[in-house]
Amino acid sequence: MRVAALGHRPRSDASPTARSVAERLADHLVALGVTTVFGIVGGAVAPLAHALDQHPGLAVIHTRHEAGAAFAAAEASLATGRPVVVMTTTGPGLTNALTGLYAARYEGAKVLLVSGATSGARRERFALQESTAATLHGGLYQSGPLFNYATVTETPAQVAMAFRRVARGLRRPQGFVAHVAVPTDVQTQPAPAAASSDATTVRPERRLDPADVVACATQLQTGRVVLWIGFGARHCANAIATLAEQLDAWVMATPRAKGIFDESHPRYLGVTGLGGHHGPGQAMAALQPDHVVVLGTRLGELSSSYDAGLCPRRAFIHVDVDPDVPGRAYPDVPTVAIAAELEIFVDALLTALRGRPRAVAAGPVAWAPMPSTDVDQLRSDGRVRPLALVDAMQRIFVEQADARVIADAGNAFAWTIHYLRFARPGRYRASLGWGSMGHASAGVLGLAMQGGPSVAVVGDGAMLMNCEVGTAVHYQIDAIWVVLNDSQYGMVEHGMRNAGLQPVQTSLPGTNFAALARSMGAEGIRVTAEDQLDDALRRALEVGGPCVVDVVIDPTVVAPSGRRFAALRDQGVVAGGAR
Repeated sequence: MRVAALGHRPRSDASPTARSVAERLADHLVALGVTTVFGIVGGAVAPLAHALDQHPGLAVIHTRHEAGAAFAAAEASLATGRPVVVMTTTGPGLTNALTGLYAARYEGAKVLLVSGATSGARRERFALQESTAATLHGGLYQSGPLFNYATVTETPAQVAMAFRRVARGLRRPQGFVAHVAVPTDVQTQPAPAAASSDATTVRPERRLDPADVVACATQLQTGRVVLWIGFGARHCANAIATLAEQLDAWVMATPRAKGIFDESHPRYLGVTGLGGHHGPGQAMAALQPDHVVVLGTRLGELSSSYDAGLCPRRAFIHVDVDPDVPGRAYPDVPTVAIAAELEIFVDALLTALRGRPRAVAAGPVAWAPMPSTDVDQLRSDGRVRPLALVDAMQRIFVEQADARVIADAGNAFAWTIHYLRFARPGRYRASLGWGSMGHASAGVLGLAMQGGPSVAVVGDGAMLMNCEVGTAVHYQIDAIWVVLNDSQYGMVEHGMRNAGLQPVQTSLPGTNFAALARSMGAEGIRVTAEDQLDDALRRALEVGGPCVVDVVIDPTVVAPSGRRFAALRDQGVVAGGAR
């Protein structure tokens, strides 16, 4: 990936004490490990934008929408483990970013929003895009559901203090989303030199209660065990594979955990939740395990469907760094809650289990084989079956190119979760916590900037809603978009019909996304027959820049979203209204 036109120039530090707040703020960011800033420049943040762009340690990526900046920042942070910055101006610049920032919070990313704020002398005088706690929702400037930490800095000293708070927050092993708002006039004020402690590289805290490890090892020594793994387990994939062998355990995964445990492994049962498989439910019914060890997932709706058939006979053993997580998704099931950083806990548990023989082997179990992407004779009638597309993506993107794949909300979730197979972690992403349309179509920038092929699988509705192809062209980011173009909001269309309801305005005018991509300077490839798929996907990999593959799919084929539809029926979404 080549990032062009950043405009970096050598800076002068001839007078260190005369540096502005904006310049010092850039220094703070680099000290925290930030290398990339996504955002859009506006008047209220112009001095800060200038300082960030001039800093040799920062790359500033000017996106086309602030929500796109936040989605890209979230994915860049999750891919690298580093904090990433979103920069916005006041008013709509700030509020536009909120959806992407909520996604970052739900996904566990480390994202810092740095925004402008209205200068003190202009407040309460009808200033353009006035932004303070008095004119916008107070939650934007304080800790709460969105921000782990938020503040408005009114003096240079407060900026330095805020970044010390941010540094402490980034030491958390889980995600951290913060907001530091700096009034425009404060950005240009002289700032004192940063203390040496401010430039300390952030290292995560590590904690563990040894008693929890001993108790867990004792409970797991007998009885049948199933491991239920989630996205939070991505950094300890090898240890989890060893743990499954040590416990003679079976493994099932949430959608976001695809690839953490090799999906071709004979002990792998399949995916739970949205787009999931029959294997987990069938195996659990046959095994009736005493314990299900939950690692790295909150077991939310799209991860579990709250399926009672996935519950253990005795108790969940739920490990999470947040002590408030265990027991919430399944409040009626006995749960042993262990507050710990997952990597440390699994390593300690393996040590505690060493030399302890298992009293009860898991034994064989019959379960539904993983669904295949094999397709019959290729069609050439102007509509592509989604299964044929997924089959081609599996062979060319996953197996041959080892690409990262990020799926957008809607049927893209279901097709990729159900059929794609990954053998190692870090190759699949889906935002099932917040589930915002447009997340992948923008977030793929953050993935692609890390190098290697990166593919966003998106619906036409998502592509029309939040498209950052122009940004990829500007900076020559090697991102690939595969558009499931069925001229409709497919998941809503099929879901309403499944519930016995008449779809409401779910159709979309036909759009040629290949032509749209070419109009912005990207490569555009249109696919209208299944025998064109392989050549189109291989060509997309060879472009060496942004490429959109526009696939006209059969709109009548229903995605494998049965569990989602069943969950909606349970909530009363049936013909005739709520129960």
